[in-house]
Amino acid sequence: MTDASGAFADEIRTFTLDLADEAATIRLARLLAPLLNTGDVVALSGPLGAGKTTLARALIRAVAGDPDLEVPSPTYTLVQLYPTRPRISHFDLYRIGDPDELVELGFDEAAETGIVLAEWPEHAPDVLRAANLRLTLADRPGGGRQVAIHALPEAAARIERPLALHAFLAASGEGDADRKPFPGDASARRYEVLTTAAGRPLILMDSPDLVLGPPVRDGRAYAEIARSARNTVPFVAVAGALRERGLATPQIEAFDTSRGFVLMEDLGREGVLDADGRPIPERYETAMLTLAHLHATPFDPHLVLPDGRPYEVPPFDHAAMAIEASLLVDWYLPHVFGRPETQGERSAFESVWSRLFTALDTAERHIVQRDVQAPNLVWRAERTGLDRIAFLDFQDAMVGPSAYDVAALAHDPRVTIEPALEGRLRGAYVDARRKADPAFDEAGFAAAYAIMAAQRQTKILGIFVRLLLRDGKPQYLRHIPRIKAYLRTILTHPALGELASLYEAWHLLDEADAPHR
Repeated sequence: MTDASGAFADEIRTFTLDLADEAATIRLARLLAPLLNTGDVVALSGPLGAGKTTLARALIRAVAGDPDLEVPSPTYTLVQLYPTRPRISHFDLYRIGDPDELVELGFDEAAETGIVLAEWPEHAPDVLRAANLRLTLADRPGGGRQVAIHALPEAAARIERPLALHAFLAASGEGDADRKPFPGDASARRYEVLTTAAGRPLILMDSPDLVLGPPVRDGRAYAEIARSARNTVPFVAVAGALRERGLATPQIEAFDTSRGFVLMEDLGREGVLDADGRPIPERYETAMLTLAHLHATPFDPHLVLPDGRPYEVPPFDHAAMAIEASLLVDWYLPHVFGRPETQGERSAFESVWSRLFTALDTAERHIVQRDVQAPNLVWRAERTGLDRIAFLDFQDAMVGPSAYDVAALAHDPRVTIEPALEGRLRGAYVDARRKADPAFDEAGFAAAYAIMAAQRQTKILGIFVRLLLRDGKPQYLRHIPRIKAYLRTILTHPALGELASLYEAWHLLDEADAPHR
């Protein structure tokens, strides 16, 4: 680029997209519109008929949220103002007689207080110098157009991932799909519902690589010790592995694990709760029987992705179990005590849990999805047998005590599972396992079930306080009384006597949180 482009000399990032037709240009505008901020100057370059005005109109309509908004060309007025939020000033500089006219047109104020769209910026070098985004359109050999998007670093950081996602969908053959946001979870993952041109619904997962965070123990970050999934490779690999073993999981349509994009089958919206948010026993029981079916045959952790890459499911080892449980002393304990935990309290906690984790060394091990609960289950009434239940979230799957997922489902942290239903679900699982293998170790399972249930609920107490204090999400605190009720029941198992004494000494399971002391 020439020096007239000012700051666009060396720091520029360039993204190139093909636009097959006018509809593709409009889709690009709709993609860019929510990414524009006050202070953005967007320079639109290209020869006559290249589509600059089409792109500008679509951007203005997208920011306004009105696809029918009248957007006249400012060819003769030179500038057209729109009271959108942020305000847009649409300049057409083709007929500008003197670059100094920019002052009279209010360019500087427009650039400071809103968004500027400027066609023919080459006629006013000051516009090029002020631009942080420059879109250059040109005819593409063979038909359609190509746009080169040149962006300064801050703007590039905003648009890079959405543009990469746009390119991923285009390469997957779904570039023209209708896209709508879909509620996510407490993680950084983002979801969209896509409707293809043929009317087929799909789910898009946008999951950036995990940011590890600072070291917390032995020079390693929490996510490293807990073996949290760092990218979408585990999700893609485990989805296929579970399907091969007879479980209903989303069929992966396309994926880019380097970016964290996964396009998958939409399995529906019907869940396992009734209209009042109560568990539907038949649906929970079907999920339990599906887990029993999965656990009845051995699991090889060496998996292969659809593109042939190997993936090994990591072990849910003592260190991972311990770092998760320690969230209670890191977050929950200080929250209810009103002070940091003492070294003695932490040592006592870690010692008790260390002995419990050692007791799990002889427990049956299998793949555990680690998040089997209501939001991650879909009920498919039109199917039969175990195929009626589908599993959606196994990003952090590991090989660990098979009792973990059973205990997680029977103690759903966001749904009240009454003791009678918990007993029914656990009994259904045990009965199914005994039928598949008369030598099934019921006593060993019961002990592992109790330990894993206690570990998971202990972890969740810490997570929900962390969501409040670190992430500003207080809504999860309403579930704490339920979790404490689960723990009071769980801790009656003989294997947990020492842990029960510790929690009782700390008054952690009182009906109300212990007073600050």
